[in-house]
Amino acid sequence: MRPKPLHDPDAYSTPPYGEPGPWAPAPPVQHPAGVAPAPPVQHPAGVAPAPSVQHPAGVAPAPSVQHPAGVAPAPSVQHPAGAHAPGMEPAASVLPLPAPEAPDTEADAGPDPWYRYDPSAAGGAASPPAGPLQQTGAGVLSRDQRRSRARKALVGGALGLALVSGLLGGFVGAQLERNGGIDAVQLPQASALPAGRDADSVAGIAARALPSVVTLHVSGSAESGTGTGFVLDTRGHILTNEHVVAPAGSDGEISVVFNGGQTARAEIVGKDSGYDLAVVKVSGVRGLTPLPLGNSDNVRVGDPVVAIGAPFDLEGTVTSGIISARERPITAGGESGDGSDVSYVDALQTDAPINPGNSGGPLLDARGQVVGINSAIRSAVDGSEADSGQAGSIGLGFAIPVNQGRRVAEELINTGRATHPVIGVTLDMDYTGDGARVRAEGGDGGLPVTPDGPGDRAGIRAGDVITAIDGRRVHSGEELIVKTRAHRPGDRMKLTVRRDGEDRTLTLVLGSSGSSD
Repeated sequence: MRPKPLHDPDAYSTPPYGEPGPWAPAPPVQHPAGVAPAPPVQHPAGVAPAPSVQHPAGVAPAPSVQHPAGVAPAPSVQHPAGAHAPGMEPAASVLPLPAPEAPDTEADAGPDPWYRYDPSAAGGAASPPAGPLQQTGAGVLSRDQRRSRARKALVGGALGLALVSGLLGGFVGAQLERNGGIDAVQLPQASALPAGRDADSVAGIAARALPSVVTLHVSGSAESGTGTGFVLDTRGHILTNEHVVAPAGSDGEISVVFNGGQTARAEIVGKDSGYDLAVVKVSGVRGLTPLPLGNSDNVRVGDPVVAIGAPFDLEGTVTSGIISARERPITAGGESGDGSDVSYVDALQTDAPINPGNSGGPLLDARGQVVGINSAIRSAVDGSEADSGQAGSIGLGFAIPVNQGRRVAEELINTGRATHPVIGVTLDMDYTGDGARVRAEGGDGGLPVTPDGPGDRAGIRAGDVITAIDGRRVHSGEELIVKTRAHRPGDRMKLTVRRDGEDRTLTLVLGSSGSSD
């Protein structure tokens, strides 16, 4: 008795469960991409291929199998004529196999291995894949792995940020502690400039002149004082004011301090109180640089000037201003009471600050040349002119013109004495009218007009009033002396004289007299 099959009988008698019969052509085999199709089956010579399969009436042929792009369909299998499996009858009809369903997921894409069934393969088994399955790209991490990696990256970033913040905070803290904290103030400042200055600037003039300007410290048995001077030549001669060296007397000491700090003893070469000028000399000093002398006749009102001196013993002090006036007649001194120390100066007036201690210092023009010797100031203490008082400058300073100073300095160096130009008349200093009156006959002190003197030869008579010199008005006896001393002995002058209410012009050649010092 035959065993009962575990499944229902095949109504179509399909092998291997049905009756033997002719083989039906196998459906086309689906090949994976890149797998070459099986070679066609060769039939022995003289063997006809199997006839085409007849389908029962009303049964539609199987639909053609769709092949993936680029995959060629398998060749139809050729069978020997009349060949069939032993013990098997050909089936009456063959139903087409259903088309494979589309894969559900991308991972299932590709032909199903069961549809690679090839009856002509050895053993009738399904063809294995042409090669081992391959996977491209990196492995896919699970959700827990991704979370773990993200957690580690977050922790590492936090640690790195904490480290950088700590280092930066420490650096900032150190800088704040070193520089005074957050509230420290740093003010803007201009960058450094070259040390040089234009030659005609105050700084340029001072830079060239200061090495030639000296400070004099004078001490005597009764008094002492401080003044200024400047170098005249390389032999050590220094020009200053007479009232600066006067305290030394005949046995005092004079110490000269140069701009670089070098100190030397000085001796008086000559002095003249009428001009208020003196020359001293230092010995054993090398590298002296004389100051160039200018021409005071070229000075005009408004020209810029620079004064250098030691006001109140502040050596090397530089001030600047302008020429305020020219030919300003001034008298200075007179402390002795007998008029022997009175100086008469046809001065340059300047507003450059000049104070006690500036006396004897240079007044320089824009070229750095000496145009005057600072000598006197107008003081506001008692309304009188003063040159040695302790009152400060009020912008009224006076300097001896360098032309006069040069002539006197040469005479003092060469002879030890200075000459004064004279008219040869005695003036009435008590006259209050306009002009300078010659003293009348019979006055004390000798004859009003020196016999055979310059005035006598010019025709001046006692009682004449001199009202002008070279066309310039004269208002007093002091002014006449000042204007006269502005000239040299031997100079020719034109005098305007009023006599008996009439003016007349006289020509006079100045005479000479030695100084009283």
